[in-house]
Amino acid sequence: MPYLMRVELPDVPGSLGRVATAIGVAGGDIEAIEIVEKTGDGTAVDDVLLEVEDGTMPDSIVSACNQLDGVRVLFISRYATGGNVVLDLEAVEELTGDPRAAMDKLIDLLPITFRTDWAMRIHRAKGVTYRTPAAPDDFEFVEMEGASRLEIAEDDVTLYAASRIDGNEIAVVGRRGGPEFVDSEVARMGHLCGLAVTISQQ
Repeated sequence: MPYLMRVELPDVPGSLGRVATAIGVAGGDIEAIEIVEKTGDGTAVDDVLLEVEDGTMPDSIVSACNQLDGVRVLFISRYATGGNVVLDLEAVEELTGDPRAAMDKLIDLLPITFRTDWAMRIHRAKGVTYRTPAAPDDFEFVEMEGASRLEIAEDDVTLYAASRIDGNEIAVVGRRGGPEFVDSEVARMGHLCGLAVTISQQ
C-alpha cells in the first residue's frame, strides 16, 4: 500500500541513509525521494514515497523515524496507487509537447508535481475555466501577485496555494489535511505557472 511521508532531517551526510534504514526495518520500501526544501538552519525536508508491507502499520514507520536523532516526521498519508514523484523539469517537458494545450496540461500536472488533491484555473469574470476531477465546481477569484498560500476561512481541512497566471486568471491547488505548503513549493508553483504561460504563447 503506497504512502507519502514528509520528513524533516539534519542536512548532513548519512541522515537520509539512517531514515531509509529505519523505514526498511519497520516494514516500508522506499519507491522515491524528493527534496522539498533545504532550510537555513541546517535541516532539510524530504518527501518519501514508500510502499508498506501488508500488516504493517504506518505508525510503526513514523515511530522508527522519530526515534532517530534530529529526525521528525511531519506528515504521512495514503497515496494514490500508481502515484509517482514528477520533477518540475519533467512537467515542463510535458507542457512543451503541445504548447496550445499547455495551460490545461498545467492544471493536470499540478496535483502530480506538488502532490495535491486537485487543481483548477479560475478566471476573474468566467469563474472556473478548467479543473481536475476532485476540484470544487466553484471558487472565488483572488487578486494576487506571484504565488502564495491562501487562507479560506470556512475550510479548516484543506490547505490551499495559488499562483497568478495573468491579470485575469489564477491557478489554485488544494491539499486535504496536509502537509503544509512550504515556501519552496509555493515558489516552484509560481515558476511553473510562469513557464506554462511562456510555452502557451509560442
